[in-house]
Amino acid sequence: MDSRVPSALELPQRLGPDPRDSPKSPGGGKQYLLSSMAAVQTLASVVRPCYGPYGRQKLLVTTRGETVCTGHAAAILRALDLGHPAARFLREAAQTQAEISGDGTTFMVLLTEALLEQAEHMLKAGLPRSQLREAYATATAEVLNMLPSLAIRSLGPLEDPTWALHSVMNTHILSHAGYLTRLVAQACWASQELDSSFKPAHIGVCTLRGGALEDSCLLPGLAISGKLCGQVATVFSGARVALFACPFGPSSPNAPATTRVTSLDDLVKFRKESEQILEQQVALLAAADINVAVVLGGIDERTLALADKYGIMVIQASSRREIVYLSEVFGTPLLTGLLPPQQPGRCQKVYRQELGEGSAVVFEWECTGSPAITLVLRGATVEGLRGAQQAVYYGIDAYFQLCQDPRLIPGAGATEMALAKMLTDKGRKLEAPNGPAFLAFAWALRSLPKTLAENAGLAASDVMAEMCGDHQLGNFLIGVGAEGKINVAQERVWDTLRVKAQGLRAVTEVVLQLLTVDEIVVAKRNPTHQQTLNPGSENTKERPPPTRKKILGKNK
Repeated sequence: MDSRVPSALELPQRLGPDPRDSPKSPGGGKQYLLSSMAAVQTLASVVRPCYGPYGRQKLLVTTRGETVCTGHAAAILRALDLGHPAARFLREAAQTQAEISGDGTTFMVLLTEALLEQAEHMLKAGLPRSQLREAYATATAEVLNMLPSLAIRSLGPLEDPTWALHSVMNTHILSHAGYLTRLVAQACWASQELDSSFKPAHIGVCTLRGGALEDSCLLPGLAISGKLCGQVATVFSGARVALFACPFGPSSPNAPATTRVTSLDDLVKFRKESEQILEQQVALLAAADINVAVVLGGIDERTLALADKYGIMVIQASSRREIVYLSEVFGTPLLTGLLPPQQPGRCQKVYRQELGEGSAVVFEWECTGSPAITLVLRGATVEGLRGAQQAVYYGIDAYFQLCQDPRLIPGAGATEMALAKMLTDKGRKLEAPNGPAFLAFAWALRSLPKTLAENAGLAASDVMAEMCGDHQLGNFLIGVGAEGKINVAQERVWDTLRVKAQGLRAVTEVVLQLLTVDEIVVAKRNPTHQQTLNPGSENTKERPPPTRKKILGKNK
């Protein structure tokens, strides 16, 4: 029996082991009662070093061969090629948590692993799965009821949110966290509606190579790092925007011609007709009052000259993400040909803004309901810009959660320690199965601040002992810092109550689902059956028919 689970002593022991619960593997490997335990532990071991503000980063090689340096668990999980169904199930739940609340991916994976590990011990001690599931559900309900009592700060409707966002930003960025936090807070404050509502889509994020992170700034409207082509550099008023997910020129320049060319005159005639078609297409854009064209693809010089002739500003988008974001903001579709859209995008003006040695194209509005501001990030490397961009998104999502629920709870593991203390006090007074489940849940919660201490390079056992003593005395504001325990109120380290509650609910749902899994059966594809479904393949033609095989077998 594992000594780390004091609740196991309270469970009834089996007189004899069930052979189905302790199978013998040919390789002598460790066996689990929970078939998903090994996969969840492996997944947690990947993201555990990235947990907390002192977590480490990983050089991640994607399936495309690209090398990415990141410490964001969501990006790591998204890039992993997972074969185990339980691991894929946990990754899907963690990604859903990140999409809904913007944070809590690593928290969810690590807490799921800790709860399943405790469930494994209790199952070995003889607790039935049905009772364990009910006890875990009861413990989760108790945690969610106790969580609001730990909220000791709230963000006021007219209060500067910098102090509330600093801990979130500092967790996900290595340097200049204070400066970026002020920019994010200012952007969130400026884009807030008159009724105090807030939409994260109203803040754009643009990354530009060059300069340093402290050169980042805010620009009005929506800015993209696109390339300005042609002679028209500014549209001062009444901009009507068309978005093209195709080259700005002939639709298929490499396609074979269907017209037979027998002489030089035929070639000249064919060229003139092609130019006339292009001019007609550009003229149709001008007739529809399109004066800004954003293109995802190559720019044909002849078509660009026609655009200059009709006064159309041509912008070449640097990535598909930018032009898709423009499509969402303007509410106009991405076109696959040079035709005017039925509903063009509208804004007040479009111009190029010089930023040191770089530049950005700015779309500016004067009405409400449109992107109010863009945070332009500067940096020397793509990896640094990607990390800063992700940290900015975390800050924006945190402010959105605070607009839904302004309550803040202690961070740096203090909330987990406080909840564990409350669960332990209540679990010792309860009988099985709720009592052991409460104690197991408390142990799982304490594993999170322990991981923070380990990632900070501290003696985890000493720090945990000191923190347990402080929490036993009722000081729920003690958490893990860079040099040991800290007072989170003095250091201004906070977590949003809404995100923490959503994470706890998601973890419980995953754990209860995995506890019901008795066996994982993978139905692999049959290559022979797959070839039969494709009779036109080369392998099928070379294989003799089934009747021929049967005859040969009889002859033998």
